[in-house]
Amino acid sequence: MSVQPETETGTAQAAGEGSSDGSYSFAAMEAKWPQVWEDLKVFTPLDDGSRERRYVLDMFPYPSGDLHMGHAEAFAMGDVVARYWRLKGYDVLHPIGWDSFGLPAENAAIKRNAHPSEWTYANIETQAASFKRYGLSLDWSRRLHTSDPEYYRWTQWLFLRFYERGLAYRKNHPVNWCPKDQTVLANEQVVNGACERCGTPVTKKALNQWYFKITEYADRLLDDMNELEGHWPERVLAMQRNWIGRSEGAHVDFVIQATDGADGNLAENKVTVFTTRPDTLYGATFFVVAADADLAAELVTPGRAEALSEYQDRVKALSEIERQNTDREKTGVFLGRYAINPLNGEKLPVWAADYVLADYGTGAIMAVPAHDQRDLDFARAFDLPVRAVLDTGEEDPNVSGIATSGEGTVINSGPLDGLSKADGIAKAIEIVESAGTGQGTVNYRLRDWLLSRQRFWGAPIPIIHCEECGEVPVPDEQLPVRLPDDLRGEQLAPKGTSPLAAAEGWVNVSCPSCGGSARRDTDTMDTFVDSSWYYLRYLSPDYTEGPFDPEAAKAWMPVAQYVGGVEHAILHLLYSRFFTKVIKDIGLIDFDEPFASLMNQGQVLNGGKAMSKSLGNGVDLGEQLDKFGVDAVRLTMVFASPPEDDIDWADVSPAASAKFLARAWRLGQDVSSAPGTDPSDGDRSLRSVTHRTLADVSDLVEAHKFNVVIAKAMELVNATRKSVDNGPGGSDPAVREAVEAVAIILSMFAPYTAEDLWNVLGHPASVVNASWPAVDESLLVQETVTAVVQVQGKVRDRLEVSPSIADADLQELALASENVQRALDGRGIAKVIVRAPKLVNIVPA
Repeated sequence: MSVQPETETGTAQAAGEGSSDGSYSFAAMEAKWPQVWEDLKVFTPLDDGSRERRYVLDMFPYPSGDLHMGHAEAFAMGDVVARYWRLKGYDVLHPIGWDSFGLPAENAAIKRNAHPSEWTYANIETQAASFKRYGLSLDWSRRLHTSDPEYYRWTQWLFLRFYERGLAYRKNHPVNWCPKDQTVLANEQVVNGACERCGTPVTKKALNQWYFKITEYADRLLDDMNELEGHWPERVLAMQRNWIGRSEGAHVDFVIQATDGADGNLAENKVTVFTTRPDTLYGATFFVVAADADLAAELVTPGRAEALSEYQDRVKALSEIERQNTDREKTGVFLGRYAINPLNGEKLPVWAADYVLADYGTGAIMAVPAHDQRDLDFARAFDLPVRAVLDTGEEDPNVSGIATSGEGTVINSGPLDGLSKADGIAKAIEIVESAGTGQGTVNYRLRDWLLSRQRFWGAPIPIIHCEECGEVPVPDEQLPVRLPDDLRGEQLAPKGTSPLAAAEGWVNVSCPSCGGSARRDTDTMDTFVDSSWYYLRYLSPDYTEGPFDPEAAKAWMPVAQYVGGVEHAILHLLYSRFFTKVIKDIGLIDFDEPFASLMNQGQVLNGGKAMSKSLGNGVDLGEQLDKFGVDAVRLTMVFASPPEDDIDWADVSPAASAKFLARAWRLGQDVSSAPGTDPSDGDRSLRSVTHRTLADVSDLVEAHKFNVVIAKAMELVNATRKSVDNGPGGSDPAVREAVEAVAIILSMFAPYTAEDLWNVLGHPASVVNASWPAVDESLLVQETVTAVVQVQGKVRDRLEVSPSIADADLQELALASENVQRALDGRGIAKVIVRAPKLVNIVPA
């Protein structure tokens, strides 16, 4: 449950009420300060080397309508870090731009009979105005959009560098196809068998497509995560490790033979399978090929071809998630062939089945039903033998119907008998390597990144296809390959091929190599290509000699703090890491990882559920800002929970946040001492609270415990109000010191209130340029603490005592208390428990 800010009578004044009468008006502040910040350029880094640099980056926004509650949370979190580091004296880069290619713009253009750029750039201007209203400390001078030709020129340039290194290539392969969006999807964009953007079930389609060879970097992507430990959320690292899926085992060769009397002798045909458990080779009783793999069609005997074709038609309708579902009834077709086990010469019947995937390993497996549940279910469905080769102490799978997969001793396996699992694996690899029928190897779950899309609104792939010369890269001096301006509306409707194919004037070109007739590649790049390097373009958005200035990269990179959602752990974050490593290998940078530290933000829910129009629980950010003010919404977002946790809007109160801000702001009206007054002669107890708060806040911000920082600020406001009302009053320089600290702390969360409070205190704009106050260590030592005295578990008194008081002295003070004596009422004492300096518990006789 969220803790709400302390409230008080009265509400913050809203739009139109002004603040000239001394009242708190968020509307007046929001109208006043943005222009001041812009004129002073307070958020533009010096970039001159005079200060240590820190780069704060928010995950790329997409311009689909105005800002929503998710933006409000994520950007508030990043802004806390950027503003804190400025206060601490760093030169901070905190840029903004838009990931502006993509399907929503194209679909809107089709619906409105327009060009995607019209919808895109109109939405960007709407969002830009909202970002500015939201008071974010952004450097607008570096603003960029990935759909600008000046940007995608360099996206295409990087593609060509990948192509030159063999990292961009085309191949024919069954791909993930979204029937609704009429485009292919990378494996990472298929979520639970559906398109991650529109939710449509994904099918398979054989196409010739462009890929990035991310698998070549699998080991580096895995190994370099060691340097991110402790700086990235562990669950993100775990998700990437699982997605890459490095597993050690062996490639084992099986010779394929036909059934007796069948036509065709495939004795020389070898099929290699990858297995992490070569120690179970003696337990293999059949062989399975992915039904949709080319290998199935190659192996099937003529008499079984029709059955296979019918089965393949049924498999096409299934998603990968459905095929991997362990609860599904196992189906398959015998191909009329046998695979020869290289260890014992046993003939294993070869089946095509849907539970094996074409793009895992070689698309074929040796089935060991006693020790793999899916294999066991298949064996039981088709009455195939089950042979245990690992004694785990569990019941025989033939009897239990449950495969055993734990540790154990190898049995029924000839030369492997009696070995442990680890020793059995090593021995089996030794045997197949000696016989030339296999070798130890490493396999990966990761597949190459399918990057081409059959849609218009994306960066064109800079390749020209010539009948004489084949694939010809567009020369660098001809970049960018611009999108045509004359396609719009229904001309962009998805037809299974790219709309660019119909733009004859754009497609037909001369070959750069031979000068003959040729055609441009009509696919565009996945938008994740654009966002895999944008953080580098921010460093020098007007640079024309390359995608970015290498000297700027040396100065600012890697990003010191990245803020974004965990949903992109195996999409944007993995792709960005891959791009960084390739760009390093090209020689443009000298670091391996783009983001030194990563902070995830949770979701904003309402009533325990994700906000949705269909559920009727959506919350309009603009309405909340109009009603409560930017600062109250920002404060509510940050105070509700730690950054990584979800926020339930039904459990929080922006109205209470607004009242707290008004309470803090009004403290400035009570300060009567002049700026620069020495606080050393002020109220020492208030000064102690102020300096302890500043010390605690520094540690808490560094630990990303922003909600606790706000709680500390509330405590300081309360202590200051108490001092004003009951102590020396607003003339006490300790009060000024405390209120200035409040303004500086609030500047990280509530920039308008903090700026106005700083101004009321007599300081020139801007509080952004203030320095983090120095902490007086002598004031951190508590002069007294409150000791609670209980009698029979009930609090009977509170004593102000020295932090170093001895147990015996604290017990003596407690027993002398009139309240304690009254509670005892003459009874004797059975026991006294003392925990100096905080607690005394007295148990009566």
